[in-house]
Amino acid sequence: MTKVLVTGATGFIGLHCIAQLLAQDYEVVGTVRSMSRKDEVVEAMSKAGLSTDKLSLVEADLTKDAGWDDAVNGCEYVLHVASPFIVGMPKHEDELIVPAVGGVERVLQAAIRAGVKKTVLTSSCAAIDKTHDGKTHFTEADWTDAEHPKTPPYNKSKTLAERRAWEICNAQTGDNKMALAVINPAGVVGPVLSDDIGTSNVFIKQIITGEVPGNPKMHLGFVDVRDVASLHLLAMQQDAANGERFIASEREYWFREISEMFRAAGFDKAPKRELPNFFVKAMGYINPDLKQLANFVGKEMYTASEKPKKILGWKPRHAGESLVETAKFLADNGLAD
Repeated sequence: MTKVLVTGATGFIGLHCIAQLLAQDYEVVGTVRSMSRKDEVVEAMSKAGLSTDKLSLVEADLTKDAGWDDAVNGCEYVLHVASPFIVGMPKHEDELIVPAVGGVERVLQAAIRAGVKKTVLTSSCAAIDKTHDGKTHFTEADWTDAEHPKTPPYNKSKTLAERRAWEICNAQTGDNKMALAVINPAGVVGPVLSDDIGTSNVFIKQIITGEVPGNPKMHLGFVDVRDVASLHLLAMQQDAANGERFIASEREYWFREISEMFRAAGFDKAPKRELPNFFVKAMGYINPDLKQLANFVGKEMYTASEKPKKILGWKPRHAGESLVETAKFLADNGLAD
């Protein structure tokens, strides 16, 4: 039986990866930062109607060496999903960069030592679309400029972590080299399997509960979490994914278009008016939580996902339908109060 390690087992994407692996009869090992959170994963799988007989959980932290060799022992594949993310701006960029880069080093080096066939890394479109050269259309060939002074800490952390992953894999010697494939999702939305609703779903919650006073002129890509998980499995299962990056983004929307969809679905608190660019940028200087979002204002950005569709046969669901489904899910389950 094929054994797969999934890091970040309690996370929004990690739980969906585990659920799909169990549904396909894989043996799964999931990492948690503390075993006190073990029940979250077990309950999430039970909620999804899945047996946990082939699921085991181990304690391992991205910032610590302990536990990673044991976690990866006997695994043929690794899905390295775990990565730090905080809403707003950290007090120092190293709050994101150190665990992101250090985590990649610990997980990949342990995987190589254990003879793992392939690691699939969860990166982000954040590692692609901050080139600062006026581009509007991006592909897997693009990289965020991590050295640019205006690159947000989150984008920098994802870029440096992914580049480090490629460095580690490309430095391998010998005949049995571990393969690497990378998934670069846009904003990830969709139904949740635990109380961790995901960062992009927090964004949806804020819109439908009236916490957002107006629509900033922001252009954002989205993809359903179930499709992000399925792309991880496709990349794991197919040799065609080896050595490749794959953007996971179904389509893009202006913020006002998202609010219009929500109001049409009965969420009357979604804002109607559009906020001037200068106002949003000014608020970013006052409110640290808005500073990272202010970097997106007025910029039209497209991140096409033709590559995973063509190479891996990936078939994502409509992102607009996922956004509305997510809003209804949050409301129906008391997660948007």
